[in-house]
This record gives sequence, structure tokens and C-alpha cells, in this order.
Amino acid sequence: MAQYYLPIVWVLVSNTLYHICSKSIPSAASPMVMLIVTYAVAAAASFAVFMAVPHEAGFVSHLKLANWAPIVLGLCIFGLEVGFIIAYRVGWHISVASLITSVAVSLVLVAIGLAFYKEHMSAHQFVGIALCVAGLILVNRQ
Repeated sequence: MAQYYLPIVWVLVSNTLYHICSKSIPSAASPMVMLIVTYAVAAAASFAVFMAVPHEAGFVSHLKLANWAPIVLGLCIFGLEVGFIIAYRVGWHISVASLITSVAVSLVLVAIGLAFYKEHMSAHQFVGIALCVAGLILVNRQ
């Protein structure tokens, strides 16, 4: 059971710290320089963990398996980072920006899951989605 929930807890803690750190970047600092530092740390941590965990094949063998996805993922992560840093700098509250984007992304992913991955949803899930949409409207009202 822990194996099932541990990744979600990991994401929860990481995403919470991510938003705290994004909001805490000094406004006088260039977002691009801060992202260079961020990605250097992420690259070093990724490489260290890769080297610490036994693998049947080496780093280069795994690198050769890369397709378009990690390249686009890198661009997406860059977009997320810049978007949130700027959102916080222009005045979005940490409690609202993350909530609105998370619910909106979830709604888009529901549509993608239904259309492209042939996922199915119950009536209860559609009611939950309607409540999320209502929540988005209420939270974003001034």
C-alpha cells in the first residue's frame, strides 16, 4: 500500500515546496539565472541518483533511448517555472495561482484522457468535475 501512495506524497511535498520556492525567488534576480541554478541542481541530483542505483546498462545506453518526450518535457518544465515565477511577481497569491492552474490542468487532462486514451468516467466523476468548474469560477471571482 505504501508503494502506491508514496509517489503521490512525494509529488505533494515537492509541489508544495516548488511553489514556496518559486514565490521566494528575489524579485531583483533574473528568472533565467535562477532557472539555470535550479536546473544545474536538478541535473546534478538526477545524475547522482542514477549513479547510486544499480542498472543493467550504463548512462549512455539509457541516453540513446531518449525520444522526443524528455526534450518536450524539459521545455514544459521551463514554461511552468517561468510562468509561476512571473505570476507571483505580478501579484498572484500562492494560494490561488496553484489552485486555479491545477484544477484547470486537471480538466484539460480529463478531456484528453477521454478523447485520446479511451478512459471512462462515472456519473459521480462528472459531478465532481462540475463542482471543480464551479470552484474555479468561485475562487477566481474578485
